[in-house]
Amino acid sequence: MNSLKNRTFWNFGGINFFYFTVWTLIITFLPLWLNDEANLSTAEAGIVFSTMSVVAIFLEPVYGVIQDKLGLRRHLFAFVVLCLLMIGPYFEFAFIPLLQFNVVFGSIAGGAFLSLCLYSGVGVVEAYTERSSRASNFEYGHARLFGSLAGGAFAFIGGIMFVRDPFSVFWVCTISAILLGILLLMVNVRKLDSQRKVNEQIDNGSEEQEKDEGSHVNKDSILSVFKKRSFWGLCLLIIGSASLYDVFDQQFPNYFVSFFPEEANGESIFSRLASLQIFMEAGFMVLAPWFINKIGAKNGLILYGLILFIRVIGTAFSTTPALLALWKLLAAIEMPLMLVSIMKYIVNVFDARLSATVYMLGFNVAKQLGVAFFSLFMGSLYTSLGFQNAYIIMSIIVLALVIPGGLLMQSDKTPRNQEPNTMENYHSA
Repeated sequence: MNSLKNRTFWNFGGINFFYFTVWTLIITFLPLWLNDEANLSTAEAGIVFSTMSVVAIFLEPVYGVIQDKLGLRRHLFAFVVLCLLMIGPYFEFAFIPLLQFNVVFGSIAGGAFLSLCLYSGVGVVEAYTERSSRASNFEYGHARLFGSLAGGAFAFIGGIMFVRDPFSVFWVCTISAILLGILLLMVNVRKLDSQRKVNEQIDNGSEEQEKDEGSHVNKDSILSVFKKRSFWGLCLLIIGSASLYDVFDQQFPNYFVSFFPEEANGESIFSRLASLQIFMEAGFMVLAPWFINKIGAKNGLILYGLILFIRVIGTAFSTTPALLALWKLLAAIEMPLMLVSIMKYIVNVFDARLSATVYMLGFNVAKQLGVAFFSLFMGSLYTSLGFQNAYIIMSIIVLALVIPGGLLMQSDKTPRNQEPNTMENYHSA
């Protein structure tokens, strides 16, 4: 693998490792912490997750435009790292007092802060990594593999820590942010800025290249994205798959733990299960770029949605922890399909100079709109109908959105000029 000889690849591998250490610890243990330590109901916890999504909806379009204008400069990424540094202090000293003051206010404040770290911040991390992978000739999916390795390790380690001290996992997030910041400072920006233009065979230098790239990001180029049928099809598919994937995972830990007489035992087993799932995910991530290149990124995204449908409907009819564990492990196939497919689809179908903008709008904003709505909707269904009936409804919604979304999307194997309002790409993926 050429990536193994690339120093920049290893640098971004480390960046992904420490960022997704934070991501895994928060996503895995926040539902349990909100239930056990903050004493929030499923509906109240839904406010936290919905707020995370709403804040991301407003921030991500701005982040996308800023990152495309910055090119490979690190300013926005550094801001995300600063937010990550505050996770430990926030959970230790601020979150519960805010909830005690007012549950709704505290939930909104907590969700807004976590959005800066996760739902908004992840778009910056992934868009920056993807752009850098094209500039430095390594596969984005292979760098993202390190995030899966971190997820597998810290889902397991975090489970042990959470049982002993629920607040300790958040201090690990702060430590990871420090290490992430050090690696970000070590990124050799000048080497990364050696991207070439398709129509020019000379290297104009890093500063001139960045200026040229940023100047293309303007009102007309951004509005042209909204004229593409593929953009709206992608949004619909993402709401039906990635949004509901997150909503499904929000309360699943509590549902899984409810099958055990002793809550601590269920939490410990769930952390090990989550760890195994993510290690399996890392294995699939190695093969995902090759597989997606064979079947096409659009087909990869549709397959991702169909697997989610199987997992949700399977969970709805499961009556034992063993069956629930089986459907949980199936997510190990989903994530590599989605992570690799979305990046390849955007670069192959849209203008690569707008990759961060399209990613933030077509993936993250669409996803968070879905999460914001469905977090509250499903939270209410969990309370009124119970988990199993709610999961049946969720599975129907998945199909109702994924199928029409896929039909609207242009194939990434189709020449760009076959869809109206398609802009020429300046750089081959």
